[in-house]
Amino acid sequence: MDVTLRAVGAAAPSLRVEAHDIASAWGARGRGSVAVCAADEDPLTLAWSAATDALAADGGDAPTGLWWGTTRPPFAEGPSWSYLAAALGVGPEGALFSGSPHAGVEALLAAWDAVAAGTVHTALVVASDALVPDLGSSFERRAGAGAVAVVIGTGHGPARLTTRTTRSRPALDRYRGDLESATRDTYDPRAIRQLVFLPEVLAAAADVAAPADATWSLPDPDGRLAATVAEHVGGTDGSAEVRAALGETGAAAALLGAIPGLRRPGTVVAVAHGGGRTTAVTIVVDGHVPGADDAIAALASGRSASYAEALRSRGQLVAGGESVAMGIPPGSAMFARATAELLAFEGARCVDCGVINTPPSVHPACTGCGGAKLEVIRLARGGEVHTFVVNETMPAPFVAPLPIVVVDLDDSARVMTQAVGDGSGVDIGTRVRMVLRRYAIERGAPVYGMKALPLVAGG
Repeated sequence: MDVTLRAVGAAAPSLRVEAHDIASAWGARGRGSVAVCAADEDPLTLAWSAATDALAADGGDAPTGLWWGTTRPPFAEGPSWSYLAAALGVGPEGALFSGSPHAGVEALLAAWDAVAAGTVHTALVVASDALVPDLGSSFERRAGAGAVAVVIGTGHGPARLTTRTTRSRPALDRYRGDLESATRDTYDPRAIRQLVFLPEVLAAAADVAAPADATWSLPDPDGRLAATVAEHVGGTDGSAEVRAALGETGAAAALLGAIPGLRRPGTVVAVAHGGGRTTAVTIVVDGHVPGADDAIAALASGRSASYAEALRSRGQLVAGGESVAMGIPPGSAMFARATAELLAFEGARCVDCGVINTPPSVHPACTGCGGAKLEVIRLARGGEVHTFVVNETMPAPFVAPLPIVVVDLDDSARVMTQAVGDGSGVDIGTRVRMVLRRYAIERGAPVYGMKALPLVAGG
């Protein structure tokens, strides 16, 4: 049974930091730039953005399963997968893979097996990462962030998953120990390069027997090895432009680097390496994959940021003083009732008068007519700003300026929420798109909800 790749989506974080700025702080040199998550972004919000675009590009049957690979899930233990599945409205089949940069391809292989076995007809595969490097390490000048999502299924499609091979070797390269927040540099990069990386990657590449004109997505742990591998395997290193835009994206790297090859007919080979495993996957592209052009455009977005801003966003530079904890812990009964509707962005429409009440858990009766017959619906994702305020003073963990907006959604519902950014670009009548973001980390648990993203004219 052919397993086809039907659509693709990608997402990049908001910030871009010059490697030279990072290196100069430590008396070193660097080139290029890396993508860094803003304070309200993480692997889950990036995964949601990429998956939303892939599903829109596909436009077909809703996936019945979600397979997600990330080195750093937002909950080390806990409901990471179910949070993402609820926000996307997919499931209940699937799994979460984590622990190494190999996790993204592991998610693809598992979904591939499920579709081939007939367990699911359509699967959503997501790979996302936001690597946190050791301060002052050489890896810090390359560690980036990003996400990619593909919809796979049976039947005809613009691309087909054809061959794969996996190799295993117990070797320690980059790693993050228990209770450590940052990923360590390799102790002896030359030994890892010569004894582990090159032999394993080249052997996996040879196993798939790709044609001479194949487009490759190659791992590049030090900024030079992808070029070395490309010389041996021939073909084109299609992942070079993605690395130049985002840096090293961990579990997302293999599939992100394959996107340039999905825009035209040919053969794409995606290679993932990490955690002692190396896998090569071959994709035969028969025609342009929906979403590929938009995915490349998404990776080019982002604004310049200073090294200090990147450190604050990663939580590696923290202001002193008191912080104000939420009155309600994330594991409380109120959060248990509201989390699903916050992630899925739900309201309750009155059967009698049609008024949409938000949020449903707060309004057991209609605010328009008082009726009790309410049906839960997913709210529109676009709207206009009705009114707003920008708070210039906020207690930690919130950061001022903090814009709060009241949005009239396209389905007539009205919601009050935060806006993305510092309030610039927000005005009465501004068009916004509702996007999933992280509000805070409370008692060690991330708290998520929708924010209003101001759109530029015509966006």
